[in-house]
Amino acid sequence: MSSIHALAALARRLNQERGAPAIPSLFFVTDPERTPDPLAVARRLPRGTAVIYRHFGAPERAKTARNLASIARSRGLVLLIAADPTLAQRVGADGVHWPQARLPRTRSAVLVTAAAHDADSLTRAANLGVDACLLAPVLPTNSSSGNAPLGLFRAGQLAQRSAVPVIALGGITADTAKRLAGRGFAGCAGVEAFA
Repeated sequence: MSSIHALAALARRLNQERGAPAIPSLFFVTDPERTPDPLAVARRLPRGTAVIYRHFGAPERAKTARNLASIARSRGLVLLIAADPTLAQRVGADGVHWPQARLPRTRSAVLVTAAAHDADSLTRAANLGVDACLLAPVLPTNSSSGNAPLGLFRAGQLAQRSAVPVIALGGITADTAKRLAGRGFAGCAGVEAFA
């Protein structure tokens, strides 16, 4: 079994533990530097995986988003566009993912997820009515976000207390995902785990 499929199986178990079947259990989060070819990764993802396209204002973002939408439709993936509901609607994406700092005051899509780095941001996202939060970083990661890892204990406490399903992000691989069991997470997400 490939590491991506092993990670997907572990994510499904987390989702079943949490009882959050309405949301994907596995999320691939794109990053221009760490996953320079998100289309190649998307073509290998298991059915039902969510793809969060973080375009960071890339000049070819509309073309890449259209291509990702096409792959998502053909492979049974869920596509979320980061912080751009207009682009999400234009390409027929399933929803929008919001960075913690850009969380809007109202929902703008059918499926909405948000990034969270602490208890306050989880509460703000829950008050908006998001479908799930990606809590990060749970473990040490190569991300340039500058946020210190929450650690399994603290992140698990936040996940268990959250009013919305929490997806673990940061340092998540097929090996580290095993340590998420029983901590209240509804799934897991990664960047480099899919590279």
